[in-house]
Amino acid sequence: MSLDINGHNLFLIIIVTFITAVILMPIIKKVALHVNAMDYPNERKVHKKPMPRLGGVGIFLAFLVGYMLFANGSVRMLSILIASFVIVLMGIFDDISPIKARYKLIVQIIAACITTFYGNIVLNNISFFGLNLTFVEPINYIVTIIVIVAITNAMNLIDGLDGLASGISCIYFATIAVIAGILNNLDGLDVILSLVMLGSTLGFLAYNFPPATIFMGDSGSQFLGFIIAVISLLGFKGTTITSLVVPLLILAIPIFDVILAIIRRLLKGEKIMKADKEHFHHQFLKMKFSQRKTILIIYAINIIFAAVSIFYVLGDNQIAIVMYIALMIMLLFFVLKTDILFDHSHKKNKKLK
Repeated sequence: MSLDINGHNLFLIIIVTFITAVILMPIIKKVALHVNAMDYPNERKVHKKPMPRLGGVGIFLAFLVGYMLFANGSVRMLSILIASFVIVLMGIFDDISPIKARYKLIVQIIAACITTFYGNIVLNNISFFGLNLTFVEPINYIVTIIVIVAITNAMNLIDGLDGLASGISCIYFATIAVIAGILNNLDGLDVILSLVMLGSTLGFLAYNFPPATIFMGDSGSQFLGFIIAVISLLGFKGTTITSLVVPLLILAIPIFDVILAIIRRLLKGEKIMKADKEHFHHQFLKMKFSQRKTILIIYAINIIFAAVSIFYVLGDNQIAIVMYIALMIMLLFFVLKTDILFDHSHKKNKKLK
């Protein structure tokens, strides 16, 4: 199996973008301090001291370096660059002075429209375990935009612990590259993007793994979510991945967390976008796990989902189905035993009385 992509060794791509991000992060920290792009502690946040944000800018710049050195130009790639710039620019403003959720949603939709209509990255059908669902115009465009916006927000919402969103993203990018290698299809745009993003995000993770010295901010979490969504659609549109469901299952934890957060807030009669401390990672913290142990546990769960996805792509569907079901049962048990969906504090208080 060749390890070359566009005439470049895949390890070279990862190393160059990693080193670029590592070099950029100290500069980004100084810029964040200068423009007061700081994340200050409050009652719903885990960190105890002000932290510089804008780490996402460093990831984006390393991504641009990787693109210029290793990727080929195309209308599709141009649409991704323009849309990414729009997302990151909005994130920078939000990291300096918070923007209302509805305005961020509008910008996310604009970015999604750029890749959908200009880049022609469109989801026309979904296939999974023999089932096939086809979307006709204009439903396919609407579904594509919804998928992009949903994954963008999923990564944004799960960015609540040092190294969590960046680590999950790295697992995703690595898994896509592994699947491409197994299928001997390393020429796709999704693969080059995954490798460039893997190196760039690992470079940031070197500063973000607990105890973190910089946060990615909205400029990073939304950029990562957006790129992950685009790679999912690109891989499905090409031949790297046989179904959009496969890359989505690699993201099981953030997607699972977002769905439960929406249900939880609806049950409480709260606004969907209202922040709280009942996310997936918060439940482990309530169990007295440290931040580091919590993210390592979540990494492990994501790696298991990634491994199952690889089994599915290899054609071992029966094994994949059994493992998916087992994982879902475990997650359901976790939901019932924690406060991620239902508040059990009143039951605990009754027992104490």
